[in-house]
Amino acid sequence: MSKRQKTQANRAGTVRHRPTPNEAGAVVKDWGGRLTVALTMPNTYYVGMSSLALQLLYRRFNEEPDLLCERIFWEKGAAQAGKPLLSLENARPATDFDIWAFTISWEMDYFNVVELLRHAKMPPLAADRQATTQWNGQSWPLLIAGGPGVTMNPEPVAPFFDAILIGEGEAALPHFVEQCRDGLHDDREALLAALDATPGWYVPSLRPSNRNHAHFRQVERLWVRNLPDYDTSSTLYTPDTEFSNMHLMEIARGCGRGCRFCLAGYVYRPAREQPLDRLLVSAEQAIAAGYTKVGLVSAAVSDHTQIDELATELQRMGASISASSMRMDPISVPLIRAMAETGAQTLTVAPEAGSQRLRNVINKTQTEEQMMRAIDLAQSLNFPQLKLYFMVGHPTETDDDIQALIDFTLEARSRFKRRIAINATPFVPKAHTPFQWEGMADAATIRKRQQTVHRALARHGVEVRADSPDWAEVQAVLSRGDRRLADVLLALPSGGLTVRSFFAALHELGLEKEHYTGAWEIGSPLPWDVVQSGVSENYFHYELRLAAQSQTGLSCPPDSAGCLACQACDEGWAFRYGSNQARPIPAAKGGPWRAQDWQPWSKLKGQQHGLVTPIELAEIT
Repeated sequence: MSKRQKTQANRAGTVRHRPTPNEAGAVVKDWGGRLTVALTMPNTYYVGMSSLALQLLYRRFNEEPDLLCERIFWEKGAAQAGKPLLSLENARPATDFDIWAFTISWEMDYFNVVELLRHAKMPPLAADRQATTQWNGQSWPLLIAGGPGVTMNPEPVAPFFDAILIGEGEAALPHFVEQCRDGLHDDREALLAALDATPGWYVPSLRPSNRNHAHFRQVERLWVRNLPDYDTSSTLYTPDTEFSNMHLMEIARGCGRGCRFCLAGYVYRPAREQPLDRLLVSAEQAIAAGYTKVGLVSAAVSDHTQIDELATELQRMGASISASSMRMDPISVPLIRAMAETGAQTLTVAPEAGSQRLRNVINKTQTEEQMMRAIDLAQSLNFPQLKLYFMVGHPTETDDDIQALIDFTLEARSRFKRRIAINATPFVPKAHTPFQWEGMADAATIRKRQQTVHRALARHGVEVRADSPDWAEVQAVLSRGDRRLADVLLALPSGGLTVRSFFAALHELGLEKEHYTGAWEIGSPLPWDVVQSGVSENYFHYELRLAAQSQTGLSCPPDSAGCLACQACDEGWAFRYGSNQARPIPAAKGGPWRAQDWQPWSKLKGQQHGLVTPIELAEIT
């Protein structure tokens, strides 16, 4: 019997089936002889089960017959109350598993990562786990992480994890599972060395993150070339989540719009789609099983090249439709009409900024005319609620831009007669975006501008929701943090997190908030240099120069090709259609598009050639 088999035999014992929450789709396997994985989104069950990424990983792991995957979630106050941290499916403690995998969507969940490790009575630091064993002589679980929250800047939590996946999980999991089958229990050091040599895997203990270090090596981001190879729809259903018993379908991955503040627009380049027939089969199966609510998931749902046909067919099937986010340039009238007629309660429009000048700065090309047309449509279709999403504190923002935000909303109020709400979210600079060097407006300035917006709009019956600028500063520190932030996270007492306690711990460790929230010299070393996102730094410089001139930049339409402007695509992908004549509309000529050249798919279908001549890119590349 191998060492791994002995370990599994020792751990198997009596299977303790634990009643799972009110859900369908959970997989409960016997523990005997299997590689075991605990899967965690470090937040509550309600939040974690709203994540399609967690569901896709759960299904992918459990598709392996000799692998068992169970879920563990964070629960507020559970650690302080002494409540045991157990998996949902078989009520096993985290330390019983071979692998503990975290999918992390945003930086504020870093605090929960530390609390979960302490709750599980595991040494939080990877170095301490590698130097010790559990009380029974067993190795600690292999701790891995992935997700957009760590893909672009893993450094603040790098000391906690044995390995971090940079990129998309589907491209890495098969080989990772095979490596763990062979080496997890025999030679942990050899396994880590093998992962370090595998594209997409970052082993912080073996790889320096400073680009000036003699042994510096970047980690290549992984991405899925052919999205239709994978089922990207729900596998678990529960009423106890934001999307109650809804069948979620990721209809596309990535966004080619190039908004300069948006992490998702760069971490998931290039944009890829699921084909119409694949999506309709998925929806048909869900509806047949009784799940008639269908949620369309994408960074920009309305950019799918067949969104009109998809919405029409889903409505014909009897589905009620919701969409995660939409653009209004172009507007998909069939989608919005189908949402209204199947019971959607809210239409969401994201102007992000009130003035066209500031929208140009952030490369958000929707015009006020286009957005007002969508608002008129929402009124005519009797949507109960309209939501407008804005950011406050964009680079170059002035009081005039805040007044433009107010004026925009009042114009929307004059057109939409039912409930209207806006979000005024503070801008936070993100790694691997053109604004990664930009400073953040201080909390006092953001708060003053939020208050100005609230005073001007509340008396007109507009609900103003404003995220805390103080917590936004905490997020900015974590977003732009380096490995020293791990010590700050460890210094916080369990259950004692406040804005004040965070910045006090930061200061006590000799670190200053202003270093992380302020502007940085363009071209200077960055904490996340170890990550090779695919987008070249020169491209970010180019986009930043355009932003300084209040000019829009480039975009990457669905099914585009023939463009190597940002370097996220390699030649094999960019020229996958071969000759220009073989490329589908809308990118028949290939080459990059100006952001404002994006046109409705229905209009492009009738064109024989692309819209624009390829732009001279010498200054970018």
